[in-house]
Order: sequence, then structure tokens, then C-alpha cells
Amino acid sequence: MSAFKSKQPAGTVEVGPAKVEGETRIRRLARSADRLVTQPLEGIDTVYDLVQYAARIHGTRDAFGSREILDIVEEEKEVKKMVGGKEVTEKKKWKYFHLSDFKFISFLDIQEAVSEIARALIDLGLTTEDIINVYASTSVNWQLLSFACCSISTAIATAYDSLGESGLQHSLNEPNCAAIFTNGDLLSSVAKVVGNVPSLRLVIYDGEPSPEVLDKIRGTREGLRVISLDEVRALGKGKSKDILKSRLPKPETTACIMYTSGTTGAPKGVVISHSNLIASVGAVYVLLGKHLRPDDAYLAYLPLAHILEFVVELALFFVGMPFGYGRVKTLTDQSVRKCLGDIRAFRPTIMVGVPAVWEMIRKGIVGKLNESGAFKKSVFNGAMAVKKAGIPGLSNVVDATVLSAIKSATGGRLRIGMSGGASLSHETQEFLHLALVMMLQGYGMTESCGMCAVLPPEYFNYGSVGLIMPSVEIKLKDHPEAGYLSTNNPPQGEVLIRGPSVIKGYYKRDDLNNDESIFTKDGWMRTGDVGQFNADGTLSLVDRIKNLVKLQGGEYIALERLESIYKACNLVSNICVHASPNAKQPIAIIIPNESHLRHALEDKSVAGVDTKQDLHALCKNDKVAEFVMKECNAVGKKNGFKPMEILEAVILTADEWTPESGLVTAAQKVQRKKVAEKFDAQIKEIYKY
Repeated sequence: MSAFKSKQPAGTVEVGPAKVEGETRIRRLARSADRLVTQPLEGIDTVYDLVQYAARIHGTRDAFGSREILDIVEEEKEVKKMVGGKEVTEKKKWKYFHLSDFKFISFLDIQEAVSEIARALIDLGLTTEDIINVYASTSVNWQLLSFACCSISTAIATAYDSLGESGLQHSLNEPNCAAIFTNGDLLSSVAKVVGNVPSLRLVIYDGEPSPEVLDKIRGTREGLRVISLDEVRALGKGKSKDILKSRLPKPETTACIMYTSGTTGAPKGVVISHSNLIASVGAVYVLLGKHLRPDDAYLAYLPLAHILEFVVELALFFVGMPFGYGRVKTLTDQSVRKCLGDIRAFRPTIMVGVPAVWEMIRKGIVGKLNESGAFKKSVFNGAMAVKKAGIPGLSNVVDATVLSAIKSATGGRLRIGMSGGASLSHETQEFLHLALVMMLQGYGMTESCGMCAVLPPEYFNYGSVGLIMPSVEIKLKDHPEAGYLSTNNPPQGEVLIRGPSVIKGYYKRDDLNNDESIFTKDGWMRTGDVGQFNADGTLSLVDRIKNLVKLQGGEYIALERLESIYKACNLVSNICVHASPNAKQPIAIIIPNESHLRHALEDKSVAGVDTKQDLHALCKNDKVAEFVMKECNAVGKKNGFKPMEILEAVILTADEWTPESGLVTAAQKVQRKKVAEKFDAQIKEIYKY
């Protein structure tokens, strides 16, 4: 008997063979039950086709917008901190950007620029066997370069612009990259590794690097060419377009080798074909197309080296949506001078972010409320209660009055927010959904081109990652050790995916490609995620198998799920939940949110705590740690945590976790094992029973 008892039609349906023991039946999106989606429209088979289509259909409309840095403003500020028990004042210099308005190029401009770059790359000797590394921040030029490579069957390999030298060197050497595209301010990093990358023969850059760095790279070895993107375009402009005809890609041609963030070892190169990407674009169009309007505008700022941003941009480019390319450093008004931040300057209607971004936005709103006084906080809380109750008429009134100031901070037009990359807590999703924007979640992985599930507005609920994307099908496989079974109600198990969006393998990793614990013989990919099918046909994620830990009492806890919920505590900036097999309960290593922590300590008048101390001193204070733990556990209890899921202790640290320190990946995912190693002594002290 089916567990789907929703009054509305389930958004997904069972297909294929009868249920076998240990698995659910296969499920697909109801709209694509007969056939999985492989393309958005007939005749669009490659990224090259997509670029030509967009130019033909959208023509002179605004496509890509960017801002120029007009000036860098330096400000000197006095910073007070405690040193040796005494308050001292230091002067520090802070840099702020003065930016121009957004300036746009059209879809036809993009088509011409892509053609110029493609012709130049052929003239510069790049073949279909060569690979170009893209080590750059998200920008117009990133996409122009990637589109050009896709036009001539030359694959790109991605590298996060936050990668350290070892990570950059790995992403250049494993695919034997013949060329690299980078930004002028990143050339100094390239200069440090180029001598150890013998395959590299061409360096392309934008921006204005120092002549010394350029000379250093050129002097590395004979024959290494260093050229600006403007020079590349000028070179291509003089070449015949006929040279492109023999280089057009086929659906099976590799478009991209995208490196995963590497939470369990060295990053893996995920081999993504044109057909994988085009199927993903088709899936977005089929499931969400009716929600994407001609007057929509998308703010692009996440790393294009991450599959979430990469595929979202391809899909929205196809539908003709204008993009505003921003920078993480200049998103808000606080980080700029003499101009608006990117969000208010561009006024997007659609934004995509990872949970860390949405948590930051929520805590920013709460921080301003804390500074506004008791009366304004009371009015805000009343408005949120009205929205939560869904009182007809009144909800629109509080949106237009009380909540209008919050909405204006994102430009006042935002209507869809999408979270992906990891689980977003119920509290944060609900808070932002009521105060700011319809907050949707999605689920994907690099190996599925980001396409597993997305929550469309008509199926909105909290805690679900949405309906199965129409370019994949999903089944759940029992994980009996932790009690996740296909026979549960609702059905639960490890998520297995199959379909045209799913890759065939990893680059130079036959060991993984032939591993049936990853790729099964009948074409399924095992994700390692634990999911459940809900009554309305949506999918929810329970946790990851590798993050399930059996405690002393023999029951499992889901570390990633606990983290996503504890992170909703306003005092938490980042968190790693840890549990040893002989433990009764988990502990957490936490980087506190300094402003919220100070405000809470002062508001509650915690005895034995001097709130004027610097953050390092506060983190060493046992009373502060106890206070943070109580606040976190209050959030846990509110979410129905069992006693074994409540934190036994908290370790506080003032030091940020960065890719350079190895404690987070380039995609800001916590390196659980390395965090545990760093805090090993404190963990052992807690778990000494």
C-alpha cells in the first residue's frame, strides 16, 4: 500500500518494475513519467546550440551586467580589544569599493564575443584534446570563456578562486591543462605554481595585474605565452568564422571537468558532457519555467566553479533573464562607499544561495532588530505572527509597512529565494519566507549536474527539498543499520539516481568508476544521502550515511542534520557537531557570531563574564561556552531533538575556518575529520568518561 495520502495529486509517481525487497519502486516527476527530459527544446543539444538560440530569440535584450571599480576608498578606524587584561586601542585600515552602475551587454553581444574568443583559441593552438583551467571569480568573462570553449569542443576544468596553491596545482596537473584563464589579482598565485605545471603553455587574464607578476610568469620557461582577454578577442576578430565549423561539439563531448569540494580526500574531477548540461537546463525549464517571468532579474555572485551556480546560470540564460554579476565583498551597502551595494543597485527578483548565505542574511536582520530597541522588535514580532497565521488582508498590510524596510535591503523586488548545496534549517527557511521572500530548497550534486530535486512554489513546505527533477529518476535503498527502510511510513533509504543529467564517471578515476558502491551495473549512482518520500511526492533528506554515528546506547544520530538546526541559533556563525562511538551525546565545536554573542551576554547579564573582552578571551570562558550550549540546546529541543541529540558540551573558537587552514573546503563545507583533529585535546577532555 502506498504511503502517499496527500489530498492534492502527488507530484511524483511510481514507474517501472514492481517493488523488490530492500528498495522502493522507481519514482519520477509526474509530468515526465513516460520519458525523462533530455533537452529544453528540439534542436538544442549542446551548450553551443544554447548560445545560438539565446542570441536568436533574445537578441538585443540586456543579458550580462557588471560594475566597474571606480575607486578604492581607505578608511582608518580605531579598534578596541583586551590584551593582557588591559584595554588597548589599535588603528586599522579598511578598504571599500566605489563602483559604477551596472553596464549591460546583449545576447547578440555575447554571441559575438564568444565567437571572437573561440576563433582566437583555435589560432593559439588549442585542440579538442586540450583542457583550459578556469581559475577566476564569477563574472561576465568567466562565462564568455566557458561558452567559447564549449563552442570548439575544448573542455574546461574548474578551480575555485579561493583555492590555495596546492589545490590549484592539483586542478592544473591532473588534467594536464594546456591553458588557464584567471583574474589579474589571482595571477600572483598562478605565478607560484606555474613552474610545477609542465603542460601549461598559455595564460589568459583579465583585469590589470602588475607588470612584475606578468614578467615572472613569462620568465618561468620558454614558449609560455601570457596574453590578456582583450588581446585574445582582438586576435579572434581578425580570423574567419569558417574555422569554427569543424570544431562544433556533439552531445557526448565533454564540456567541463568540475572538481568537487573534496570533503573526504583530494577533489575528484567530475566529467560533465554537453548532454548532461542540456538535460539539466531542460529539467529546470519543465519544472520551473512557468515561474520565470520576462521581467525577472538574477543576481549572480556564487562561485561558477560550483555546479549550483553553473547550471542555474545556463538555465536562466536560456530563458533570457538578465544577470547582474556581483561580488561577495560588495553585495551590501556596508562594503561599498559612494554607491549602493550590488543587491540594492541591481534589485534582483531571484537569488540563489547556499545555507551559509541565507543564515548570514537572517542573522543580519536579527542583528539590526537587536539594535533597534524593544518597541521596534515588538512590532516586528507582531508582524511575523500575522504572516505566520496567514490572516487574509493583514499579511499584505504588514508586508507593505513593517517588513518593507527589510525587503528594501535586497532591492525591494525579490520574490524567489533558492537554497542549495546543503540543508537549510526549518527556522531560517521559515524566518526568511515570512520576513523577506518565498524560500525554496533544492537538492543536487556535481555528479547530477545539480539536478536531483527542486521545490516548486505550488508544493511549498518546510523541510522538503522538492519534487524529483524531470531529467532524473530516484529510488531509495534500505540502510538497515540505522533503521532507514523502504517499508517505513514514509519510505526511507539511501538515494539512488539515474538519468540523462547524471555523469558516467570521474576523470582518471577508474577505481571509482568501477566501484559498485558508487556506480551500479544497471546505471544507478549511489549518492550516500539518506532520503524519504513524502505524501505529496516531494523528497526530504534525513542525512548522509557517512555522517551517521552510532552512540554508546546503540542508536544513530545524524551529524549533518543536527548542524543545520543548531546553526539556526543566532549565536552560531559556524559549527561542527562531533560524537565519538563511546559517547552518550554529541558535542559541538562552534565559531560564535560575535555581535549576537555580545548582545545576548549583555542582555542576559551572564555572571562572571566581561563582555568587553576580545572574542578569543570570551571563547576561553567556561561560562560563555555553557551559555552558548544552553541557547543551542533550546533550539534543539524546540525542533524535537531526542535526549541523545542534545549537546553535552561546546568548544568555542574565535578563529575562522578557511580553505587555507584545511578546516573547510573551497565550497565552505566543513572538513569534519580535520576539525576533530585540530580540537582533539579538548574533545578527549570532554569524553574522558
